[in-house]
Formats: sequence, C-alpha cells, structure tokens
Amino acid sequence: MSENWTAKNIPDLKGKVIIITGANSGIGYEATKEFARKGARIIMACRSVDKAQAALTQIQAEIPGVPAEIIHLDLASQKSVRKFAEAFMAKYDRLDILLNNAGIMAIPYARTEDGFEKQFGINHLGHFALTGLLIDLLLKTPDSRVVNISSNAHRFGSLDFGNLMFEEGKDYSRMQAYGRSKLANLLFTYELQRRFESAGANAIAIAAHPGISATNLANHFAPDWFFNIFMPLFSRMTQSAAMGALPSIRAAVDPDISGGEYFGPDGPKERKGYPVLVRSNEASHNKADAKQLWDQSEALTKISFM
Repeated sequence: MSENWTAKNIPDLKGKVIIITGANSGIGYEATKEFARKGARIIMACRSVDKAQAALTQIQAEIPGVPAEIIHLDLASQKSVRKFAEAFMAKYDRLDILLNNAGIMAIPYARTEDGFEKQFGINHLGHFALTGLLIDLLLKTPDSRVVNISSNAHRFGSLDFGNLMFEEGKDYSRMQAYGRSKLANLLFTYELQRRFESAGANAIAIAAHPGISATNLANHFAPDWFFNIFMPLFSRMTQSAAMGALPSIRAAVDPDISGGEYFGPDGPKERKGYPVLVRSNEASHNKADAKQLWDQSEALTKISFM
C-alpha cells in the first residue's frame, strides 16, 4: 500500500503565485501556511483585512519571511470581486493556482449586496465571477490550476432553475441551500475543465472537499449549547483543519493528478482521513445542468468567459 499523502509531499513552490480566498481561518489558513512554507507567493483574499493580518502575523511567527500579502475580497459583493481582480492584475503577470476556498454554511435566509441568495452568491457566484475575471492570467500561466472546494453536502443538493436562489425565501432551507451551492461548485469545476480541454488550454480545474473538519464554518448550524453538549461525540467524527486542508492542498499542487478530478478524505463516508481521489454524485456530472448553470451564472454576474 502506498504511503499517505501529507504536507511533506508538497513540491517546491518558489516562483508560484497563489490566490486563496478565505485564507485567514480554517482550511484556507492551513493551506496558506503550507504553501508559504514551500516558498510560494500567497495572496490572502479575505473579507476581514484585520483577521487576515492577525493570521498572517501568526504564520510569520512560525515561518519568518513569508512571501504573502493581503488583498481585500468580499465575495458577497460583485463590485468587490471586480476591485480585487483589478488590484491583483495591476501587480501580477501570472497566476499559478486559484484556490476558491472561502464559503459560508447553513445561515438563515439572506441576500448579498447584488440580491443573490447569500450561500449561493458567495459559495458559487462569487467564485465564478472571480475565476472569470482572472481567466486570461490563468490561461497565460503554464500549468495553472483552479481548485474549487465542495462538500459532502453536495449529495443532498439539487438545482431548481425556476427558483435557483429561493426568491424571497420561498422553500428556503439552510442545508438545502448549502447543498445546492456545493453541487454548483462541482458542476462549475467539471464544466470549466471541459472548456479548458475544448480550448486546448494549459490549465486544469479540480475539486476537493475537507470531510468534516473542525473549522468555524458551522457557526450558524447550531447554537453554542448544542456543541458544548455534543462536542465529545462530534470531535470523534471530525478531523483538524490541518487534515481537512490536505485534499485542497493536494488538488492544488500534486503533479500527478488530472483535470476534472475530485479529492477528499479516505476514511469511512469521506468524513476524515488522508486525501485520495473520490467520486461525486451523478447529479454533479449532469452536463446539461452544468451548461445551464454556467449560462445563468454568466447572466447573473455579467461576466462571460471560456
């Protein structure tokens, strides 16, 4: 049996430029730290600059001379996404890895600045727009990658193109909306890979999921008393953020993987473990849905690409 894939398998990343959304906490923070350890130039794309600075200070204490910087990005605002892309492209002429990691989970019904249902707007549309605005730089950079973070929750997600964003809260369920956004992440990944292949691009799109990891993503999922009572049981089901980050790290840097692949933990029900190739559900491979989702995403964000 081959050895488990760990952070020790990360190749030298000197000269690489990597954007990580949501880099200040959870698996984004762990990925930032490991990429920086290998010499990559990291752009921490975060909504809270103060939290990002605190995270960067912490990383710098462990890894002196980290080549990283913070650029503000609020995925709930298409204006902010455009502003981030402009700021990045003004400074950089290459983009090796775009790690679309940031996300929210199971929040009450709310809408973004642009009127999108918030989970779908941040988890999918924000990253769709960001990828589209940076696509020319990705295509110009040899062997570039787009990595989208999905979730086991994609398995109970479904698309309703007649009410894609639960207009006015109609039929809204916190977890159904989250599952829909995570299914969208996969449909987007696979469709982007098909378009890369059709264009003969020297770029690939890959997806990953962290299993059940101890991050702050589930803050809205249940009240504090629930976690206080059930934490001993919950902790046996979960893994650390460092372990949860490994599938996305592997997807971003393993030289032996192919576009259109999906990585997750190797344990029972993919809840925790070391990163391996896994398979998403049939709905995520529906090409007609992927095409329709792409078309609607372009219309909603007013960004067309590939």
